[in-house]
Amino acid sequence: MSSRAASSLPRQLPLHIHIATLFIALILLLGGAVIWNSYVKTTHLMLHTADERFKRIADRTAQQLHNLFTPVAIAVDLLAWQQLALATSLEERLHSLPYLREILLQSEHLSALFIGYDDGDFFLLRPLPVNSPLRAAFDAPESAHYLVQSVERAAVGAAIGTFLFYDARLNLLRRDARPDYVFDPRERPWRQLALGRTGRVYTEPYLFFTTREVGATLARRTATGAAVVGADLTLHEISTVLAASRFLPGAQLALFDDRYQVIAYPEPERLLYRVKGQEPRLALLSELKEPVLTDLENDLRDPSKRPAQLQSDGFELESAGQTWRGQVKTLITQDGKPLYLAVAVPQSELLADAVRIRNQSVLIAAGLVLMALPITWLLARRIARHLKNLVGETAHIRHFQFQEPIAVRSIITEVNQLAEAMSLMKSTIRRFLDISAALAAEQHFERLLDRVLAETLALAQADAGLLLLVSDDERELQPAAARLRDETHPINITRFTALPLADPMPHPLIQEIHATAPQIRPLTASEPLTDYLAPLTGSLTERAGQLIIVPLRNRQEEPVGMLALLKFQSADASDGVSPELLAFIAALSGASAVSIENQRLLHAQKNLFEAFIRLLADAIDAKSPYTGGHCARVPELTKLLAQAACTAQEGPFCSFSLSAVEWEELHVACWLHDCGKITTPEYVVDKATKLETIHDRIHEVRMRFEVLKRDAEIACWRQIAASGDAESLQADLQRQWQTLDEEFAFIAGCNQGGEFMGPEQVARVRQIAERTWLRTLDDRLGLSHEELTRKEHAPAQPLPVVEPLLADKPEHRFARGPQDCIEPNNPWGFRLSMPEWLYDRGELHSLCISRGTLTGEERYKINEHIVQTIIMLSRLPFPKPLRRVPEIAGGHHEKMDGTGYPKRLHREQMSLPARMMAIADIFEALTAIDRPYKSGKTLSESLQIMARMRDEQHIDTALFELFLRSGVYRQYAERFLQPGQIDEVHIEDYLAREREE
Repeated sequence: MSSRAASSLPRQLPLHIHIATLFIALILLLGGAVIWNSYVKTTHLMLHTADERFKRIADRTAQQLHNLFTPVAIAVDLLAWQQLALATSLEERLHSLPYLREILLQSEHLSALFIGYDDGDFFLLRPLPVNSPLRAAFDAPESAHYLVQSVERAAVGAAIGTFLFYDARLNLLRRDARPDYVFDPRERPWRQLALGRTGRVYTEPYLFFTTREVGATLARRTATGAAVVGADLTLHEISTVLAASRFLPGAQLALFDDRYQVIAYPEPERLLYRVKGQEPRLALLSELKEPVLTDLENDLRDPSKRPAQLQSDGFELESAGQTWRGQVKTLITQDGKPLYLAVAVPQSELLADAVRIRNQSVLIAAGLVLMALPITWLLARRIARHLKNLVGETAHIRHFQFQEPIAVRSIITEVNQLAEAMSLMKSTIRRFLDISAALAAEQHFERLLDRVLAETLALAQADAGLLLLVSDDERELQPAAARLRDETHPINITRFTALPLADPMPHPLIQEIHATAPQIRPLTASEPLTDYLAPLTGSLTERAGQLIIVPLRNRQEEPVGMLALLKFQSADASDGVSPELLAFIAALSGASAVSIENQRLLHAQKNLFEAFIRLLADAIDAKSPYTGGHCARVPELTKLLAQAACTAQEGPFCSFSLSAVEWEELHVACWLHDCGKITTPEYVVDKATKLETIHDRIHEVRMRFEVLKRDAEIACWRQIAASGDAESLQADLQRQWQTLDEEFAFIAGCNQGGEFMGPEQVARVRQIAERTWLRTLDDRLGLSHEELTRKEHAPAQPLPVVEPLLADKPEHRFARGPQDCIEPNNPWGFRLSMPEWLYDRGELHSLCISRGTLTGEERYKINEHIVQTIIMLSRLPFPKPLRRVPEIAGGHHEKMDGTGYPKRLHREQMSLPARMMAIADIFEALTAIDRPYKSGKTLSESLQIMARMRDEQHIDTALFELFLRSGVYRQYAERFLQPGQIDEVHIEDYLAREREE
């Protein structure tokens, strides 16, 4: 619709939207009003209820205070008139114990009854409840129920403290003298108050001297005036009342005086405020560390907000991110002093029920709206019967024509036809997306091709189909998949021939490959294509069906293949291919072509990657003629062991399995496990003798021996020419030659490195090395720049010069450059003992190697190949499924006890594939026959060595047992070992040690 036409019409909305909007708006408006009114009234009712509850708490607390103080006050009044006031000694005062006990029994909240005399004497009776901490503090006997604390003063004023313990019947259990009990009642605040008044006095809360409890004292002067009687009442009971009155978890209740000292709190242990180095005191409201009580104290300290103003209307506070509601009530004690009870509750908790009712009401209203929606929808559909013009517009959706907008010129939409069209559109798009997703998810190329063909056959309702693809060299159109719709398995594509693309007389299918849209051709017995499609068509009658040819194009619109769909004629003459279906097939073919192209690209990249891996492995094997095939044999053996672990039905590997991606990861790691050897010099890898470098320096040593023999012969003839005894001199010459020959033979044998060299052999080598020979030529002529630089570390000697037969010279040592150093805190975690020199080719240093042919520096260079392997692989951007390749490939020289290299990993730090490769690498090395420094060992010899390595925690015990029990060693031997190496093996011989352990 044009903008001019749209502006000439009122705003267009479907009729059901008008009805539904009005209906839902009315429901929401009325429901919201009812819900809001209910919420407001419920909130008001709950706040009123809370105010009433605040008042009841205050009344209950006041009544409890009255109940606590009144019996105690009566008891103090009676005690002031008793004979106890006239008693002058402890014995006389003990006569009043029965009376005092009765008072304690009648007043369970009393902590103690006492009397203080003007002369400083003091007499107190306190109960000792069963679980009271006072029993342990006073070391009371087990059956003690009462404690008498007495202070008597001698004539000179010295205090005599005595503690007496009584049972429930006032039988004396023990009497303790307490010289450290120096309590003087004349210094206590309750006596000072009582002396100034005629009636009872109430002290402010304070810390009791003996029990160190916080409480209050009621006291009065006796009738004679010679003493003051009193009773101690702890504040714990009042706190208990407040704790019982806490009606919500977040409620705060506190009883405090006009100095804001807290007298009672639901958590009485917080009443005392302790400061280091000072006596404990009563905490202030703000010192309870409750934000609302701190803010309340700050408000109350404002003269305009004293408790008298707050108790009638209550208060609201914003504290700690919450709104608090509460009241402050004034409680008048018996001595006329006011106490204040503060009650504060979070408004969120107070109104929780109101909010819950409101939310339930909202949900109910929402449910009513949802229930009304389908009814409104049905009513709207019945009203919209007269609007039919939308039916024609739905055809555009069926034809995948989304470019043109729907031309509607009415204010009411025909809902029924629109819903039908939208439903068809959704189902079509959904099916297209489902098929596209299924094709994109398929990773196997051959299965993808069959899936493309099967999905297209199902969509087109065709009876058979053939998928052809352009070959990689773009010379042929090759059959890739063929199937019948009702058949479970595809047809063998070898029954079809490839079609050349450059044929001067192209095949009819070739002529259609450049088409831009699907083509429909009649399928009859006379059709030229019928013969080619015979495996699909069988015997056809005249005009028996249709052939749909769908070209496949990639993103660059280049032909990549085609689909040939066969639709046989049915009894229904109208059974054909509709334009809508043909359009959908064309759209699906585009997605199929992209999926096929992606899989071909991925397949090509994998093949290229695999080729690079094998190229690198082959280059490593080709670098040394003595290790050829190692990089190929280790993967085979590792995979055999991994397969055995996957098929294990019991033992530690019964639940082990590898996914297809993990198999690929293992495959890549195996083939690249020695890629670092590309950096190892060939002469080090192939070093067969101790003096070998680029060449074997034994030839130089032999020449020196030859020089010594010639020198001996020349000396002999010179002596003969000087009239010496020829026969004797000739005999001496033969003996010298024989000695030199024997010494050279010994040096040559040491050079081979076949046997262990003990201290005796080393000493003889050094003795032979002390022989000298005369050099008359400059040894710095004709050298390379690098070697000349090393020689310049020592000054040149004038010719001729006498040199030792064998020596370790400065030029034999190669300095280690920064690029050859591995720092301790390297990013790869290598932990290697690095030699000082890069190479030390000293002749004595080399010949005195105790085992093998490699010096320590050369052994490090050999071991360094795994370092280079890890560094090289770590720098490769492996995809996530292959991220463990460096770890697996770089762990085959680690040992289970943490003594391996290059990271000294323990068994628990290594993955199972890495431990598998370690066993494969060792077994392959032991049995290989292409090493220059050893011959291949037999099966039994190799397994014997590996059993010892298992005992020494060099290889994994469980994997070695699997290696034996599964017969992997035998499978590998039959494929790669020489017949002479495959001897008889009894695996029990190598498992016995394991069982003994």
